[in-house]
Amino acid sequence: MPVPDRQDGAPWRNFYGRRFGKTLRKGQVTHLETTLTALSVPAVDWSENPERVAIDPTGLFGRAAPLWLEIGFGGGEHLLHQAGQNPGVDFIGCEPFINGVAMLVPRLAQSGLTNVRVHPGDVRDLLDLLPPASVDKVFLLYPDPWPKSRHHKRRFVNPEFLQPLAGAMRPGAEFRIATDIADYVRQSLEQVSEPLFSLVGQSGLPWPDWTPTRYETKALREGRTPQYLTFSRR
Repeated sequence: MPVPDRQDGAPWRNFYGRRFGKTLRKGQVTHLETTLTALSVPAVDWSENPERVAIDPTGLFGRAAPLWLEIGFGGGEHLLHQAGQNPGVDFIGCEPFINGVAMLVPRLAQSGLTNVRVHPGDVRDLLDLLPPASVDKVFLLYPDPWPKSRHHKRRFVNPEFLQPLAGAMRPGAEFRIATDIADYVRQSLEQVSEPLFSLVGQSGLPWPDWTPTRYETKALREGRTPQYLTFSRR
């Protein structure tokens, strides 16, 4: 675990950009204060859990079920789709961009889905707390590309981030990456590899259970070609 260097005991972490965008609507603010409070994974923040006591997924959802994780769910389109199509699976979605969280939570409340929990922050704080080999599938869809070379170390597909992710995944668990940035594909193929993962698929076509996202639609509209990579935890 990285050495803490903040007053609340947390290590300095930042692989994402801004936390806030345009001003939220009143209804979105209300949902963040109510819906999100009810659906948040408890005690992830260092200030609330400085001893980093592990999360019990069974207690969190009130049942024993496969656990899938989405890192950076954007507006939540894919997360909602997967949760609706897989009622026997429990989902945790992580998103540090509050405007994206504000898009998801009203739709989540309206959907009636009970198999989704949300962490509105850095996924690595959550990975600290997940039991080893507890996650069955992970999605990293259209992550921040950090296009400048000096920022490539902030991409999620680096050993610093992949090590704790792999620790939380069971052997054989699936790790999906979708990106429209060719250099992100290159780095993913180089970094997400032995000894932690094996590449089992690369395609210009999405997975059969895929649903379009805002980011994919934008990429296609602007003439970029997405790639869909599938890895397996060794």
